Amino acid sequence: MWSEQWEKLSEKDKEEFTRVINLLLNKTFILRDEYDSKEKNMAINRDFRFIERNYSLVEEYLKIAGWHVQNDAYRGVMAAYNRFGTNRYRLDKYTTYFLYILRLIYEESQEKGSLSKQCTTTVGELVEKMFHLGLIEKKPPDSVLREGLGTLKRFNIIEKIDGDWTKADTRLLIYPSISLLVTNEKISSLYDGLTKEGEDVEANDQDVDD
Repeated sequence: MWSEQWEKLSEKDKEEFTRVINLLLNKTFILRDEYDSKEKNMAINRDFRFIERNYSLVEEYLKIAGWHVQNDAYRGVMAAYNRFGTNRYRLDKYTTYFLYILRLIYEESQEKGSLSKQCTTTVGELVEKMFHLGLIEKKPPDSVLREGLGTLKRFNIIEKIDGDWTKADTRLLIYPSISLLVTNEKISSLYDGLTKEGEDVEANDQDVDD
């Protein structure tokens, strides 16, 4: 029982447990390797390690409330999904465009045999691919870029390495969580939805590939 495991935790770990559970539910994805903006390189995420060490406790605790926790050890991603399909987050059209193109860029990187679970791109490459696929006819407004890319950062899908969200040379790090958000099977169906004029695509911030 999770209650028995809970009592074995120190008071410090109990506080950490509460904090990490709320972080997981807020962000959906917790990454093993995150970009450290101060050190300018990748670093091991202690929150991921905490969940990993206490996985059975986290799993049993959230199961009671209708949540499933996935530990993707290969990609280094912890993900929380609501079994009842609640806690949904609606992505607007442009944010879904960004998500789709970033997923294509990530897939291209993996197909080239990259040993890294992350890949980098730029805002300029992102916008250029949107033009190439006929998703847009002009550059999205700066406010749209900031809000849309900021939303994907919030859910641990991307990280900004440097620069401003609106600048073409701003580098973006794409995390492997994007593969759980948009699976290979979903790419074609997502594109079909994107090309329908005026249609917003609904994504779920907990069961995000619905």
